[in-house]
Amino acid sequence: MPYEDSLFSRRDILRLATLLTAAGAAPLLQARAARADEPDAPVRIGYLPITDATPLLVAHHQGMFEDEGLRVEKPIMFRGWSQILEAFLAGQVNVVHLLSPITVWARYGSRTPAKVVAWNHTSGSGLTVANNIETLADLAGTTVAVPHWYSIHNVVLQKLLRENGLKITISGKPAKDEVSLALMAPSDMVPAIAAGSISGYIVAEPFNAAAEVNGVGKMLRFTSDVWKDHACCLVFMHESDLESRPEWSQKVVNAMVRAQLWTRDNRAETAQLLSSSDPQRYTPHTPEILGRVLAPSEAETEEYVASGVIRHPEWRERRIDFQPYPFPSYTTELVRLLKETEVVGNRSFLDELEPDFVAADLVEDRFVRQAVGAAGGLSAFGLPESWTREEVIET
Repeated sequence: MPYEDSLFSRRDILRLATLLTAAGAAPLLQARAARADEPDAPVRIGYLPITDATPLLVAHHQGMFEDEGLRVEKPIMFRGWSQILEAFLAGQVNVVHLLSPITVWARYGSRTPAKVVAWNHTSGSGLTVANNIETLADLAGTTVAVPHWYSIHNVVLQKLLRENGLKITISGKPAKDEVSLALMAPSDMVPAIAAGSISGYIVAEPFNAAAEVNGVGKMLRFTSDVWKDHACCLVFMHESDLESRPEWSQKVVNAMVRAQLWTRDNRAETAQLLSSSDPQRYTPHTPEILGRVLAPSEAETEEYVASGVIRHPEWRERRIDFQPYPFPSYTTELVRLLKETEVVGNRSFLDELEPDFVAADLVEDRFVRQAVGAAGGLSAFGLPESWTREEVIET
């Protein structure tokens, strides 16, 4: 499968903007329709080499799909969101993880007949800054990189900046009271902050940990310390599979839910199996960098609290955590915040969306509810036994 050399490259972003229109998606959806004569298709996972993909990769590595009686192919690694979405639309893969705002864009911008079936993880992102930056105010007059306009990173960053009295520009050099946001491939963010061409970046792990390990940047805030237990990447599947192969779909979700439970109890081992040291080579990252994300020491957490990186220690947030249930209140709040977030390109579909409608229409939770019940209920994931919650956002 072809992929870009640079994760989330500018070319990838432009390609994604084309795909996520009705006209751009139509040929690929037609190609998938032609594959309808494959009713026994195996599980075909598409993923990006970031920690967001952890449950899908753990389920494959640990044979959990086979335990459910499913056939599964080796997951296919892509280097950009456009490649993974293109393969998904064309039916070359049938289970993917996508940034939560991209699922909104896909379903309502290009009329993609697919739904969110579960959360892939919670937390797992942060705002990394140059070593001379001490506060958000120090970002005034500088440039901060984001991986995509339709990302939880962009949503949280813009809210964080505005509520701390900073203006946002996405077109040119910032004024003294502005922060300029620029798109950048995560793989370019670490060298860019080291070179001083940006003052910070907000992105998924393990690129924040990479800056820390290499000594070129430091954490300023974790996104989960702004939006408690927020989702980032979601599991996206074709509606046709959910409708015509419900038993198969249930088993896919069962395996993913079991993988999340296993990961919660085996964090250090997960860092090893996802790393470049494992024979599967799911990602190019070292065990040290992945371990800092998946299995941080208590001393590291205490240091973040003492320095003010973590301002809500009572939330007891993990650097990355795993629970699969897609709370409707999150989707409602996500759409509401997206309407307030500056993005580049045609956003007419977004302006017309009604948040509560999206929460009910975008998500199909019957499979994950059953899987969570079989796994011991929400309490097995450290949550109250309730299918509703109240969103907590404190900048």
